[in-house]
Amino acid sequence: MTAAPIRHVSAGSVTFGNDLPLALIAGPCQMESRDHALETASALKEIAARVGMPLVYKSSFDKANRTSLGGRRGLGLGKALPVFAEIRESLSLPVLTDIHEREQCLPVAEVVDILQIPAFLCRQTDLLVAAAETGAVINVKKGQFLAPWDMKNVVAKLDGSGNERVIVTERGASFGYNTLVTDMRGLPQMAHDTGAPVVFDATHSVQQPGGQGGSSGGDRRFAPVLARAAVAVGIAGVFMETHPDPDHAPSDGPNMIPLSGLEPILALLKEIDGIAKRHPVVLD
Repeated sequence: MTAAPIRHVSAGSVTFGNDLPLALIAGPCQMESRDHALETASALKEIAARVGMPLVYKSSFDKANRTSLGGRRGLGLGKALPVFAEIRESLSLPVLTDIHEREQCLPVAEVVDILQIPAFLCRQTDLLVAAAETGAVINVKKGQFLAPWDMKNVVAKLDGSGNERVIVTERGASFGYNTLVTDMRGLPQMAHDTGAPVVFDATHSVQQPGGQGGSSGGDRRFAPVLARAAVAVGIAGVFMETHPDPDHAPSDGPNMIPLSGLEPILALLKEIDGIAKRHPVVLD
């Protein structure tokens, strides 16, 4: 199969491309409050500026796929949208958030730059079409149940709906029970087959789904390790959830990187990315 043409996808001031310098998608798993979101976004903007890495701020207004009914889900759509708009305007940062239902696509697209399709929903055609029709950038997380080459069909659904502003994200594949693994071969494979910018989700890739019984576990120590490997392959961006106090976060705390430790990780990834982009992987 011939490689698909390389795409560059711009979201606000940030442009993603597999042959461009590494971009960062980062923020807390879920939006906890207006003040927490603004403080975290401001800190991330300062860190990214010092490192010299383009930044998209990420947070979720609703974590709809919690392990148990008692899992905390976030502020909700009505309270979160004004905060996203404020971050976008006051900090001049592009913003990304998840959507779960067709009806959410239009109102969310009015205040954020990137609509993210969760991994569990990556084959939901009606959701993909509704998201594509907003004209926003669409970031699709590859389902834990999909092979890398299956993502060309997902991208084709979005293209066929009139929107080629598509990013694809690897977040690990199911391996037995409560475990994910990442096959680094999948990163160049998705780039080859779709041409879309490929992002690696370092923090969800170390998640242990349902690993704590009523919630998911994980091991954040390995997120920077996997990120190094992914960036060395040559990708468009890295996705890393971060929090000022992950151990007391309402969701995905075991996976998130403490905000205080993020800067040296990004500085190293930038160095690795410079080498990788000078020596691109060619599958043909």
